[in-house]
Amino acid sequence: MAEAARERVLSGMRPSGRLHLGHLHGVLENWKRLQDAYECFFFVADWHALTTDYESPRDIPGNITELATDWLAVGIDPAKATLFIQSDVKEHAELHLLLSMITPVSWLERNPTYKEQQQQIKEKDLSTYGFLGYPVLQAADIIMYKARKVPVGVDQVPHVELTREITRRFNYLYGEVFPVPEALLAEVPKLPGLDGRKMSKSYGNAIFLSDPAETVRAKVAAMVTDVERPRKSDPGDPENRCVAFHLHRLYVPEERRRNIVEECKAARLGCVSCKRELAEAVVRFMEPIWERRNALLADPGRVRTVLAEGTLRAAECARLTMSQVRGTVWNHNAKSD
Repeated sequence: MAEAARERVLSGMRPSGRLHLGHLHGVLENWKRLQDAYECFFFVADWHALTTDYESPRDIPGNITELATDWLAVGIDPAKATLFIQSDVKEHAELHLLLSMITPVSWLERNPTYKEQQQQIKEKDLSTYGFLGYPVLQAADIIMYKARKVPVGVDQVPHVELTREITRRFNYLYGEVFPVPEALLAEVPKLPGLDGRKMSKSYGNAIFLSDPAETVRAKVAAMVTDVERPRKSDPGDPENRCVAFHLHRLYVPEERRRNIVEECKAARLGCVSCKRELAEAVVRFMEPIWERRNALLADPGRVRTVLAEGTLRAAECARLTMSQVRGTVWNHNAKSD
């Protein structure tokens, strides 16, 4: 009996700079689990990067290689998942165009991210169609591969819901071409940066996957701990007041964490020593990733080959989808609302 086809999953990342521990634990660790259970398509969203960086796109090509290198280094396996570059599959643009014809502007204007980012990113002019309409491109990315699952955190569920609405509208007008995708909720661990805010390149508080061991040690040493514990002789509360303890939960074994909590509350363990131990735990975790990353950097053709082969597989799927879409759109009388 033939093996049943696995459900498809699609996810992507914008090539906007170096990846950090927040990306690793918030996205890539989940991708590693998914690639064993689903037919996964993971793409470099370079057209999406242009929605905010259209004035300075020169860094995007280099960021693509950097991004894919990190994916492979952390264990995303091209034998299990299809890795490709969005802009190399031109069908994405065609489907985006067709979907834009049927998507009401009001749907895009109510997207919570639209106004939030316009307010937060004041240094850039985001009053463009590309920024307003990026959810339409996102919908095209997803349904192009007839993906049934889209891994997201809770805060991104509205984006998937908009894709679902666009998909349902297309199917209503032209026939049941696409499955309506569902959000695949991922538990995203809270990972603050060095200063307690969300880890982000723009905040300058990130530990990058490409940071060498000494840089990691220096950054961990600079992390905020318990601000209400100025001296070692003061009792601390690492579980509730210490920023660095969030990393302990990821990198330090549970039994040792319990000891750290007891020693800190009893003022027997100082923050300097505690962060030194944490830094070594992070370094041990990162060493195999760095080893794989250095091997990839020594053989840059390997990354290019993985992306080229993945793009060919993705393009074949996209050609089949668009052949069906064209036949459906041009040979059906669209229903009126």
